[in-house]
Amino acid sequence: MPAARPGPRRATIREVLDIAIELEKKTMALYVGFAKLFPRPDEVRNFWFTMARHEAGHCGALALVESVLESDATAAKTRVWFEPKTATRLRSLLASYQREVREKPTLERAFEMTIDLEASELEDVVMDMMKVVKDAEWRRRGEQLLIHELGDLSYMIERYSPNERLLARADALVERRVGGLGRKRGARRRARV
Repeated sequence: MPAARPGPRRATIREVLDIAIELEKKTMALYVGFAKLFPRPDEVRNFWFTMARHEAGHCGALALVESVLESDATAAKTRVWFEPKTATRLRSLLASYQREVREKPTLERAFEMTIDLEASELEDVVMDMMKVVKDAEWRRRGEQLLIHELGDLSYMIERYSPNERLLARADALVERRVGGLGRKRGARRRARV
């Protein structure tokens, strides 16, 4: 009889936060690698630096959560559902993509890797961590930044890649995030009524 595969488990917010920060830093490093790999045209290089800055912004938001946890021991011990396989999968994916960068992938492949990462559960984990910060404005800004980032990705794919399937994936990702933001706002409005 095969051993049962561990599934989601309860983890402290602190544990999940450490994993999220690690993965955001690795994603930022990947985008910096793309900026070096694609220095021309300037618009493409600037796009990759902007993506890296967005990841740095995520790290900053997570640092804010970290500060909140340091001042609130009870919040730091709060347990949330977490899927360890998600972290393992994302670490593997990022390691694989870092190896690919050394092999100099095409710009289209870099876009594809970016869609894979931006569609991953990591973005959801970051948004979930922002719930610790009891400031709705901070969370709203984070959600809007993510949507803006994805819109930029879609634009760059449309401009620099003839791959319609890749563009459709990017557009679907934007729509999913915009739709999710709309559902959250609607739920908040209903809760106030």
